[in-house]
Amino acid sequence: MNTILDTAVIGGGAMGSAAAWALARRGRDVTLLEQFGPGHRNGASHGTTRNFNPGYSDPDYVALLAESARLWSEIEADSGERLLARTGVVNHGTDPRLGAVQSALRGAGMRADFLAPAEAAERWRGIRFDQQVLHMPDGGQLNPDAALPALQRLATGHGAEVRHHVRVAALKITDEGVKLTVEDGRAAMVLTARQVIVTAGGWTAKLLDGVAALPRLRVTQEQPAHFAVADESARWPGFNHFPGSGKAFDYWYSPVYGMQTPGEGIKAGWHGVGPVVDPDRRSFTPEPRQLAALQRYAREWLPGVDADSLKEISCTYTSTSDENFILDRVGPVVIGAGFSGHGFKFTPAIGRILADLATGRGGAPAAFSASRPSLRHRRSRTGAAGAPEAKSSGADPGAGRNE
Repeated sequence: MNTILDTAVIGGGAMGSAAAWALARRGRDVTLLEQFGPGHRNGASHGTTRNFNPGYSDPDYVALLAESARLWSEIEADSGERLLARTGVVNHGTDPRLGAVQSALRGAGMRADFLAPAEAAERWRGIRFDQQVLHMPDGGQLNPDAALPALQRLATGHGAEVRHHVRVAALKITDEGVKLTVEDGRAAMVLTARQVIVTAGGWTAKLLDGVAALPRLRVTQEQPAHFAVADESARWPGFNHFPGSGKAFDYWYSPVYGMQTPGEGIKAGWHGVGPVVDPDRRSFTPEPRQLAALQRYAREWLPGVDADSLKEISCTYTSTSDENFILDRVGPVVIGAGFSGHGFKFTPAIGRILADLATGRGGAPAAFSASRPSLRHRRSRTGAAGAPEAKSSGADPGAGRNE
């Protein structure tokens, strides 16, 4: 194994794979180090569906949406893989921000139209609607299980090296760059990289403890489920549902997101309210009260599914307190973290930003700085996960950030 590297990307999930792809196609020498094997289920970048949900009004996010849509198409053409299915997304419920979302999307040339609940129910009879419905036809579903290998293949084709089963146990900034202590299952060794991009998901705080002062990153085990389809002729967009007030919503933990996963059923889940976990000590077992509440939601709001026939899913969120990302550079360390359960849709644009930070060609929007004012009073020395807390609505006045 080469022990002298130019740029090492630590973490081969969605963002690390995209960063390696973006750097390699610029002709840069890049090595991607991933502690697990291809297709593993230990983090956040697995499964065959994520919503490409356009429900944002903040200009930074709307710009990233447009760039990501273009880059996903480019990646599909270059890889020969279909990664984005344009099924549309509907956001519905009481959220007052939907009007701002419609205005922002239309201003950016994307479609967004309000429908009456009865019209929405006629189109998508598997879902119950009782409030405003914003239909975004340019939304859809992405396939992580196809996207990650495609990005890594394209990166390799441009000269990148992808190494699985290589765990970075520690890193240290030195005069030569960054020293990495790595384990490959046989022995430990030391590599030296001129710079690193850390996209380690739930392991970010552990890895950067004592290296970079991060805001607190809250790692949670989320537990959506696939429900069996009861109405085989129903059509399914991606959806995000915002609760109202009163006893009818007392059992809700958060807004609900969902989509159809071909061959598996209708995915639905609470957003970002799972138990705080250590990513190395997860149970992968669903919390029973949240699961029971999710079944109740399906029974009351998804008439097109069988709420008693389901298969649990387990994944992680790594969240900031304002739900905006961290895209920043500290010396020779570029950081991509805190994607807060709504980052996957932006994967190729985030890869581009991380490559810009690594090459000095540009930076990230101020909203993604690790030292932004909204996070300063929540900073911790280690960035370790804290106690459970209420979910923030985030700085973005958009709606339906979850995937």
